[in-house]
Amino acid sequence: MRAFNAEQVAERLDYPSLVDVIDGGFRADVIIPPRHYHTLPVEGGRDATFLLMPAWSADFVGLKTVVVAPENAARKLPTVQAGYQLMDRETGQLLALVDGDELTARRTASASALASRYLSRPDASRLTMVGTGVLALHLIAAHVTQRPIEEVVIWGRNPSKAEALVEKMEGHKLSVCAVSDLEAAVNGADIISCATLAVDPLIKGDWLKPGQHLDLVGAFTPEMREVDDTAIARAEIYIDTDDAKSTAGEICDPLARSVISEADILGTLYDLAGGRVVSPRSGPEAITLFKSAGSALEDLAAAVLVYERA
Repeated sequence: MRAFNAEQVAERLDYPSLVDVIDGGFRADVIIPPRHYHTLPVEGGRDATFLLMPAWSADFVGLKTVVVAPENAARKLPTVQAGYQLMDRETGQLLALVDGDELTARRTASASALASRYLSRPDASRLTMVGTGVLALHLIAAHVTQRPIEEVVIWGRNPSKAEALVEKMEGHKLSVCAVSDLEAAVNGADIISCATLAVDPLIKGDWLKPGQHLDLVGAFTPEMREVDDTAIARAEIYIDTDDAKSTAGEICDPLARSVISEADILGTLYDLAGGRVVSPRSGPEAITLFKSAGSALEDLAAAVLVYERA
């Protein structure tokens, strides 16, 4: 049995390779049972959540375990703690234990980059990153592998955090800057990637211009939103899996209020990778939107890549 820490996971999961592997995973015969949610009561504090995310293919069985512990902030620990177990499908033998935090960040960013491969304009050169959390640099790094990105603009509620991200990208060939005007940053972008904990929409549909692609990674509960109804109504909508219809506020909220209908959701990553959507972008002036809810398939594909490159 092998164990892979965060540094070893990062070394083995370069974005071009991981995007390709996830693309292939969505065309393969992989079983994805519903994820399991369990509440862990916390006396005198906010309850924690325990998630189990299984998946299996012809050769491997994988299980990601996640504990979301809100009280960790006071302990100066990450709120989300994750681990991954990779097993042999035939024997059940434990093959690897993989750092779940690094794996999750990289597979999430790679799924967004995969969607951009199908949905954004091939000539997209300007990326706006909305959010300054852990995923921000991962999303930037993944997106630039799929499109000829030359300019990156970073916006965050805390300007100092946006500036810190710019400093971390010093020496990169890209033109990178932090901005305070979100409307201008959105309007001037070809691709807008959002990874925030916003409850109320940050991005207004009236700011959007023809030809843009929206990549929505935050808003992972029904109560959260990153873009408003106008943006949803203007866009050609795609999701990673059907789970987004019930778990992601960006999708389930507009569906419940008839802002959009099921027919307005044009496909999933399964459909895009499998070629079931002949023309994902209806034309160069279309506004496309991808909503990520996360899939255990992506975790399994990433963990197998880590193991096979050992």
